[in-house]
Amino acid sequence: MLPTTLTALLVLLLDIFLDRGRCQRPQSSRFEKSHQFELRHQHAVSPDARVVFSDVPSTVNLVYGNESSYSIDTQYMTSYRPSSFSAYNDARIRSMRHAQSAILPWYETEILGPNVEKRETLLELAKMTNNAYVTPDDSQWYELDENWSNPYPFGWEPDADGFRGHVFATSDNSTIILSIKGTSAAVWGSAGPTAKKDKLNDNLLFSCCCARIDWSWTTVCGCYRGGWKCHQDCLEQALVEDSLFYPLGTNLYNNLTYMYPASDIWIIGHSLGGAVASLLGVTFGVPAIAFESPGERLAARRLHLPSPPSTHHVTHIYHTADPIAMGTCNGILSSCALGGFAMETKCHLGKSIVYDTVSNLSWSVDIRKHGIVSVIEEILEKTWQPSENVGREVPLAAAEEDCVECYSWEFGDFPP
Repeated sequence: MLPTTLTALLVLLLDIFLDRGRCQRPQSSRFEKSHQFELRHQHAVSPDARVVFSDVPSTVNLVYGNESSYSIDTQYMTSYRPSSFSAYNDARIRSMRHAQSAILPWYETEILGPNVEKRETLLELAKMTNNAYVTPDDSQWYELDENWSNPYPFGWEPDADGFRGHVFATSDNSTIILSIKGTSAAVWGSAGPTAKKDKLNDNLLFSCCCARIDWSWTTVCGCYRGGWKCHQDCLEQALVEDSLFYPLGTNLYNNLTYMYPASDIWIIGHSLGGAVASLLGVTFGVPAIAFESPGERLAARRLHLPSPPSTHHVTHIYHTADPIAMGTCNGILSSCALGGFAMETKCHLGKSIVYDTVSNLSWSVDIRKHGIVSVIEEILEKTWQPSENVGREVPLAAAEEDCVECYSWEFGDFPP
């Protein structure tokens, strides 16, 4: 066995060598050529809670004479991944059951993801997230190119009630994009059949204490203890047991890796779908892009998700006139509360690209600006002049440091 001093010296030299090797990568090489994607599947959840997929039939593509393809610019980014999902889940279970932190090795890796510094990249990804809400025969469907085809609508029937979206892929299956639908609610769009479960997940994930707004509210768990007190263990147990979409998302991701074992996977979504995309991105160490997402950092802690050394492979895009993403849509007279939503969190994981539409476009803070259509048509389809003035296409992505939420509440051991 080597002496301790010699071992430490060898480790130091190895670290210096590896760091130098990483630094020698030319900056331009972090940006790669664009990838062409096509719509491959729709995904949904069956009545017995199974993840199901619907292929886009080749006959449909032939009828419409197209490949349903479009271009996404890419770049390399650093991510941290656990050794396996089972090891990750074991560490999470130990934290939940025993309040103990298990030693979970994280592996740093360079992964190829979307180039979030390009406006066109964000625009195309935003269109894909919008399309998760609708079928291609809907008037609100965005054509991703002039020959976009109509895929077969399986799992999207009017009486469906669950988790859904689309799967896109490159022609060689090297990269897969999973899109996840967000909340369907009449407050900020047309309510759909998934509205009931969407609201349950929203109120579990993004409220301070079981969606307790005032005495008139029916809470989604029994952890409120009067005044501004909330039983922490009860709250975490309720979130783990009743939060439907996170475990469905992990099942969906594992199904995709079974179908495409050698592929890189990116996850995108809007609102609730964006928050779930972020949580899955942290879980599996893959690129995640979230549009107008409520703050999901608190939910990640309550779900006992093991925290990697960095979550900068997760990118949030939102604007300052959206009270949900900004964490200001709260209080008994807020638009969210009037719609039955307790959207009280504000802190996001990863990095955030924030468009200051209040200062630069003179927008008023309005829940109607939460929709992805406003982001597409009023922000991303146009040049963002404040960024152009400093030689950028989009605002600089930055981590949300010193973010505080639910500060009025006291969380602890408050038995009934």
